[in-house]
Amino acid sequence: MAPLPDQRASSKPDRPNTLSGIKAKRHELAKYRDQLEADIKAVTVDIDHLDAAIRIFDPEDTPEARKRYAALHRAPKGQSTRFVLARLREASEPLTSRQLADAWCADRGLTAKPSTVSLVRKRIGATLKALHHKGTVRQDGHAEGLIRWRLA
Repeated sequence: MAPLPDQRASSKPDRPNTLSGIKAKRHELAKYRDQLEADIKAVTVDIDHLDAAIRIFDPEDTPEARKRYAALHRAPKGQSTRFVLARLREASEPLTSRQLADAWCADRGLTAKPSTVSLVRKRIGATLKALHHKGTVRQDGHAEGLIRWRLA
C-alpha cells in the first residue's frame, strides 16, 4: 500500500547524505566489533581460569597437555602482527620479544607463568622475524641477551 501524500512529506530520510550514513554505519559496526572482541577476551580469561582449576585436580604435565594448552592460546590470523605493530608504535624505545610477550599475556589476562611466557615469546619472535623479513621492523641492539626491535 502506497503512503498517503501527507505521509510522504513527513517521512524524510534520517540521513539525506549517503556518505554520512555509510560512515555512521561503519562507526556503529566498529563499536560492535570492539565489544565482541572485549567479550572474546573475557571468555578467554574465563576459559584460562577453568583450565587452571582443572590442572589443580589433574596436575599431570605431559607434552600432549602442553600442546593442548598451546592450542588454547593461539591467536586468530593477523592478531599477533597487529598487536606487535601497535605496541611498537606506542613504545618510546625499542622492545624485546620478552617485553612484548609480557604485554600480550597482560592484555589477554593470561597467567604469566614461565612456560606460558616462553610459548608466547616464541610466537612473538616468529612474528617479529616475519615483519623483519618484510622490512616493517628492524633490530636495534640488545637488552638482557635479547634483540630489541623498533619500527623501520
